[in-house]
Amino acid sequence: MSAEITEGILKLFPDAGRERLIPILQEVQKSQGFLSRESVVLIGDHLKLPASKIYGVATFYNQFRFEPLGKFHIQICRGTACHVKGSAPILDSLVKELDIQPGRTTKDGLFSLEVVACIGACGLAPVISVNGEFHARLESDQIPEIIDSYRKKAV
Repeated sequence: MSAEITEGILKLFPDAGRERLIPILQEVQKSQGFLSRESVVLIGDHLKLPASKIYGVATFYNQFRFEPLGKFHIQICRGTACHVKGSAPILDSLVKELDIQPGRTTKDGLFSLEVVACIGACGLAPVISVNGEFHARLESDQIPEIIDSYRKKAV
């Protein structure tokens, strides 16, 4: 299915050169939620660039993902206010509880974890967002309970 989506997008860029790579990557991700290996190869073929070059560009920008988001997408703010108020131990707790690194999705597809530079809720620091729902003034020992509440919602 991702091949058809990607091919449809590439038809919108018939004579594209490497200068159109970012917009193509953005459109593919917007359509399928992430950049699949198959899509990267198709884009490379279309632009006459090796897949390694496509990956190199896409991994440089943190806006691009290479796997689908989880049902519950967790964003942890690491901006200045959140950092000062202790977001590092919260991130450590999320990594431990979910058994994934930032930028990854759990094997069951329930959770994805993303570190963001600022969530725009500095007065609530430290904060995480789960599908847009904010959890504010957190302590790392609250993370297991928060994750468990979302696991229960998934049933």
